[in-house]
Formats: sequence, structure tokens, C-alpha cells
Amino acid sequence: METRHIPISEVSPLRYLHTIMWAVLCSLLVVAVTAMLGRATINLKAALTDKPDIAVYVLLPDEEIRHVTLLRSAFNDTRRDYLAETREGMKLVKLQKRNGVWSVREVQRLRE
Repeated sequence: METRHIPISEVSPLRYLHTIMWAVLCSLLVVAVTAMLGRATINLKAALTDKPDIAVYVLLPDEEIRHVTLLRSAFNDTRRDYLAETREGMKLVKLQKRNGVWSVREVQRLRE
């Protein structure tokens, strides 16, 4: 099988610059998309670990939470109780921090 090579001396400078320009633009696009995905991942991790008020919204997406009020923060800020206004009415949401990550400990529907 014969291998064909493109003679570099026959490639025009304009064609060469055009090819290099597309290669640089594609490389920049890949880097930009990767950076944005990485930043979004860091922001989501921060929301779950550092900001428990936002974690309520992220951990309970099916509840369609409209408003959250902090009721109590206990045990060196490892447990938090919230009053959440959802589509089904008011609910008591209890979060607990385990191994540096906030998780839902309990959700109770409140009667009005």
C-alpha cells in the first residue's frame, strides 16, 4: 500500500493560515467548554457542602420549593431545620451534614 504525502511546498500561505486558524479556534472552544463544565461542577459542590440554604433546593428538586426559612441551626452547624413552602403546602425539612456533605434527614408535611 502506497502512502501519499502532500507536498508542503505546494500549499499556499493563505490555505496554511486558514488551517492553523481553525485548529486554534477549535482548541480554544474545547478549553472554554471544559473550563465552564469544571466551574459548574465546583459551584454545585459548593452549593451542597458550603451553602445548605441552596442545598435544600438542589436536594429536593421534585418538591418545587418556592421559599425557605431557616428555623434552627444545631450541633455546631451540622444540622439545620427549614420551613419550606412547596407546591403541596408547608413542609419541615431537616438537613444533616455528614462527611462534609449536606443530606436530607427528614421531610415532614405540616398541617395548616
